[in-house]
Amino acid sequence: MGAKCRRPVRSRDTFAAMRPPVHAIGRCAVVLLLLAGVGILGCGRSETPLTLVFTPSRDPTALKEAGDAFAKTLAELSGVPVRALVASDYAGVIEALRSKRVELAFVHPVGYVLANREAGCRILVRDVWGGKTAYTARFYVRRDRGLQRLEDLRGKTVAFVDPASSSGYIYPMVLLMKQGLVRERDPKTFFKDALFAGTHEAALQAVLHGRVDAAASFDKAPELHLKDPALIAQIGFVGETPEIPEAGICVRPGVPDETVAKLKRTLLSIKAPQHAALLKQIYDIDGFVEADDRDYQPVRDAMQLMNLNPPK
Repeated sequence: MGAKCRRPVRSRDTFAAMRPPVHAIGRCAVVLLLLAGVGILGCGRSETPLTLVFTPSRDPTALKEAGDAFAKTLAELSGVPVRALVASDYAGVIEALRSKRVELAFVHPVGYVLANREAGCRILVRDVWGGKTAYTARFYVRRDRGLQRLEDLRGKTVAFVDPASSSGYIYPMVLLMKQGLVRERDPKTFFKDALFAGTHEAALQAVLHGRVDAAASFDKAPELHLKDPALIAQIGFVGETPEIPEAGICVRPGVPDETVAKLKRTLLSIKAPQHAALLKQIYDIDGFVEADDRDYQPVRDAMQLMNLNPPK
């Protein structure tokens, strides 16, 4: 769904003051109808802003503030009106795209595959984070608990992030399954108990405060979410996944190609040092690079192992 143009409303007095000769009325009516049909009537043209939805992998309140700033900058640089929205959970991002309530989304890798599959979205740009376009997932533990290997987590408790999280659930579960520690895709065949914390920070805090024995999150999560070196020093990890391709921003079908091209050019130009502070506020990224749907085949393979394929 592209930008729409609203027809300006004119009062009867306005038309009276502009009354043309009778013989010109027919010609004017035809011209007015043609202009209105192509959406260029009047100088008071306004465009409906596109909505960019953010995946709530960090504190939603802080993310909304950062998202508003990012949307404002994107709109100013591209000339395309954009507004920000933070979804209530990971699934909410996919549903908003599928139901056509939003046009753009900041997605994680599994989120992109789902958006592509269920809403026909295509990837626009891929995040650069810490100078890289891939990352890993880890099982974090407190260093003072004496846990050294993945096998040591048998019978313990774990905090995952969200059922649709790439680093906070899907990839860690695939790691456990490939090592023969989890059966039938059920974490409770290995752990005593498993919960979803909702965000990466909440999962790490659950470990720090002893509410769980382990937490699944991405490789830079302690530095990003805990920040305090004293807290970071209390956390170690006992298992790590293969690399996961960074995701980024996707667009759903219906947005005009010209608009998509403007947005993509602008996103590729948003980088450090000029926009470093803005990028750090959203997902602590460095900028964006070109992306291709084929980059996410490893994610599809992991999802297949988790039986997250479309229903037949």
